[in-house]
Amino acid sequence: MKNEISQKFTATKSASYDIISEGIRYKTLIKLSELISQKYQLIIDENKKDLNLMNKEDPKYDRLELNQERILAIASDVVKVAKLPFEAYEVLESKVLPNNLELKKQKVPLGVVAAIYESRPNVTIDVFSLCFRSGNACILKGGKEAHFSNEIFYSLIKEALAEYQLNLNWVYLMPPHREAVYDLLNATDIVDVCIPRGSQQLIDFVRENAKIPVIETGAGIVHTYFDVNGDLAKGKLIINNAKTRRVSVCNALDTLIIHRERLNHLPDLVEPLLQGKVEIFADAKSYAALKGYYPDSLLFLARNEDFGREFLSYKMSVKTVDDIDEALSHIRRFSSKHSEAIITEDLESAEYFLMRTDAAAVYVNASTGFTDGGEFGMGAEVGISTQKLHVRGPIGLEALTSYKWLVYGTGQIRK
Repeated sequence: MKNEISQKFTATKSASYDIISEGIRYKTLIKLSELISQKYQLIIDENKKDLNLMNKEDPKYDRLELNQERILAIASDVVKVAKLPFEAYEVLESKVLPNNLELKKQKVPLGVVAAIYESRPNVTIDVFSLCFRSGNACILKGGKEAHFSNEIFYSLIKEALAEYQLNLNWVYLMPPHREAVYDLLNATDIVDVCIPRGSQQLIDFVRENAKIPVIETGAGIVHTYFDVNGDLAKGKLIINNAKTRRVSVCNALDTLIIHRERLNHLPDLVEPLLQGKVEIFADAKSYAALKGYYPDSLLFLARNEDFGREFLSYKMSVKTVDDIDEALSHIRRFSSKHSEAIITEDLESAEYFLMRTDAAAVYVNASTGFTDGGEFGMGAEVGISTQKLHVRGPIGLEALTSYKWLVYGTGQIRK
């Protein structure tokens, strides 16, 4: 198996040197979208094989599950990626030096992009479409819990490539067993960058064991601060959406921070959460404000470990603060630097929060659920980068490129 993986790696690296025209890349992605839409029932059938092996109470279950609506959304995202205004080998800058050397700064693909991910079969399509559109070959390492789902998507990708007689080695889906990860993380002559997408445990493992460059897509420990000047009606909508729209995603709300002078409005703020039977872990002050208003079966006194926790379920903690600086201090202590938000009608407070919050996406009066490549107009995403080099936030087409300098001479030599 190890020798087979090595051969596949080499073939993928070789494919990455092929230059495919913009037109063919476009047609291939449109074909892929059509195949996904046409074969949605086959995808659902394969997905059910994975779902049958997972406990429905597992937070990963929702991430894994595919239905017709989700499959058609995946197909739609492929079309969006295909239609984005983007040129893989665009000349970004050109100039002529005093010695008549002509310089051009040209955008180029990274080469081979590897993605390691858990229980998210849509990532198979998202990563391929973004990599292929930007001229990159890709190596995919999905989790064993999504094996059948990933395999059917992989077969459709290869069918789309074959439609235009393209090298099938543009993409390689690795075996699902975990031991194969070590081969990938040590492929120093093959992989130009690795992007892990999943739990903090997975990301930590990749960072600690990789000998290849890594872009971290950290776990989402997400806060929303309801300021002393926050609007109650907006707050109810935003908090409920951020928490319950999809609890298993990384941009879902984990901790509500509330100004102590607004504790009397806390029962109203969280009232919509009752529909989702959200469990609340409240500090002493917010617990007292909710006691008698929120069901005892869903209300608990928070422990230290309930802050800085990515719940990925219908659970949320509440922290009371005296002012915006205490809110910022709490966020700095516990944030994963993914997405943070403030709800306020005071412009100065909003700008104060924006300038002092260190996160990939910082919101004013909006749900953190928007931190997503598709929502940001990128078509799709490889993941959400929580680091600062070389990309931050949703990883789209531009983040999958670098550049090189083209130098045209007429015989010049340097003195």
